[in-house]
Amino acid sequence: MPAITLPDGSVRRFDAPVTGTEIAQAIGPGLAKAALAMQVDGVTRDLARTVERDAAVRFITRKDPEALEMIRHDAAHVLAEAVQALYPGTQVTIGPAIENGFYYDFARNEPFTPEDFAAIEAKMREIVARNAPFVRSVMPREEAIAFFEAKGEKYKAQLIQDLPQGEEISLYSQGDWIDLCRGPHMRGTGDVGTAFKLTKVAGAYWRGDHRNAMLSRIYGTAWRDQKELDAHLHQIEEAEKRDHRRIGKEMDLFHLQEEAVGSVFWHPKGWTLYRVLEDYMRRRLDAAEYREVRTPQLVDRKLWVASGHWEKFRENMFIATVEDESEKDRVLALKPMNCPCHVQIFNQGLRSYRELPLRMAEFGACHRYEPSGALHGIMRVRAFTQDDAHIFCTEEQIPAETVRFVELLSGIYRDLGFEDFRVKFSDRPANRAGTDAQWERAETGLREACRQAGIAFDLNPGEGAFYGPKLEFVLRDAIGRDWQCGTLQVDYILPERLGAEYVAEDGTRRRPVMLHRAILGSFERFIGILIEQHAGRFPLWLAPVQVVVASIVDEAAPFAREAAAALKAAGLRVDLDLRNEKINRKVVDHIEQRVPVLAVVGRREAEERALVLRRLPGREQASLPLAEAVASLAREATPPDRVPEGVVAAG
Repeated sequence: MPAITLPDGSVRRFDAPVTGTEIAQAIGPGLAKAALAMQVDGVTRDLARTVERDAAVRFITRKDPEALEMIRHDAAHVLAEAVQALYPGTQVTIGPAIENGFYYDFARNEPFTPEDFAAIEAKMREIVARNAPFVRSVMPREEAIAFFEAKGEKYKAQLIQDLPQGEEISLYSQGDWIDLCRGPHMRGTGDVGTAFKLTKVAGAYWRGDHRNAMLSRIYGTAWRDQKELDAHLHQIEEAEKRDHRRIGKEMDLFHLQEEAVGSVFWHPKGWTLYRVLEDYMRRRLDAAEYREVRTPQLVDRKLWVASGHWEKFRENMFIATVEDESEKDRVLALKPMNCPCHVQIFNQGLRSYRELPLRMAEFGACHRYEPSGALHGIMRVRAFTQDDAHIFCTEEQIPAETVRFVELLSGIYRDLGFEDFRVKFSDRPANRAGTDAQWERAETGLREACRQAGIAFDLNPGEGAFYGPKLEFVLRDAIGRDWQCGTLQVDYILPERLGAEYVAEDGTRRRPVMLHRAILGSFERFIGILIEQHAGRFPLWLAPVQVVVASIVDEAAPFAREAAAALKAAGLRVDLDLRNEKINRKVVDHIEQRVPVLAVVGRREAEERALVLRRLPGREQASLPLAEAVASLAREATPPDRVPEGVVAAG
């Protein structure tokens, strides 16, 4: 006689084991119609599954966040059935839901192309309209292997063979089509709806191993309704327009090439943008009482072994073996992170509690081996610079330092054009260093710090660093995409492993707590995000070229040069365009270059010693005397951290 506790606290009692469908019907016809699945004691299950004991039950409807993942999971099954119906002999492998969509990997002699999408989508709509129920069944291991081998599905048979002994083998059918799946699923294919679209194809190795067969992966996106789908497709269209790789080429900011895979070649304008951002960050850190340091690129293997990074990150390290006079075949690694090196600086001399908190910052050049398939423009590279810092403090100082850090981070994000961010709390991973007691202290301390800082967070279970829990700061950009950038991690373990200690007020030796923190994450990735956030049209203070002085006639060239010199003397970044081109051509060229201000000089302006300032890409313009134009633009181009208190920053 199971007692079912509902989210409102009410309890329903049943005389015998009961399915989710029956519970929903007992509550009311509205819920029975709307329910797609249920959560039993927090675990999502099919409505057709039986609840045999007392449990807390919550129903999932289309409006709930969990529904999206189920829609996408079921859409992957509908995709697989459609493909096998249209292309007999194709084998299915795996097909999960992913962020914003789903994919399915297929084994087929001829890869799929986007030209195949129309037929596949039409067949998917037929399957959805048929609304075949998802029916779960369980098979003994050997019987399931034989079943899929008989169907010619060798990949499914291999998946079953590799499952742990004793694991239940569940299959789901939708009409005559059947697939290996853990579930859960919604009621039937009709619950997927028609708000889906296939988006791209790609090659993918079976199980991600290049030694295995290449499969054909079809990606799709699926949403609750057409309005959500249209909004997502619009976002994709906007993202393509803002792609930092395309804009970077058009603005001549950087390039990448095969001879230095995963490393950025910064062009003059791109390096100017980099330096402007770096100078701004340095000023903010100086004002926040950080001490900047610089540590070596090549560091002996012994330090990485001692810190624990050799075990965790060896496969992502670039290694150099050298013959040393005192030690042959010495193994060095290009540093993939800065933290062990910062502990070495802390360990020089005996530290006092009076020196804590010690905030140590570095714009540290790091290298990590990323598979070539994972690289993405300057967003995902092998050589990058972290805006890294480590705060050595006492346990009691964790909350205050967290509050201070979040205030700094929030101000920087606002200055760079990001008003909206959220926080995720990532707790202990399965593969971690240290004791449970250390983790308990670290997680408790970080939660208390969040409480004092007034930080609301979403739990991100099991995603902490191997040495401690962390907060992840996720930016929301202008078109609604999320970017995880800043982090704050609490670490009791690295100071212990590397022997960091200070003299406490009572004269005893104690270990400091180490707060690992970053705001941008890496300069390369963050500049890519900035390019896409602003579509290359940066606020004046950030723009690589802030003003172009353009002449209309040759007679205006001398004054144009004088005006450009005056603007440069005021600290502005200026280009001069004296080409024998019509002004409309020059306007078009500088709009494409995303120049914020065009200062136009003709005969009249040269005679009157004035500039016509045109804001690009618009048509707004104003004529100002040279001195007034220079002063106005210089004020507007002042970085936000240098704007006097009480004055609103421009741009």
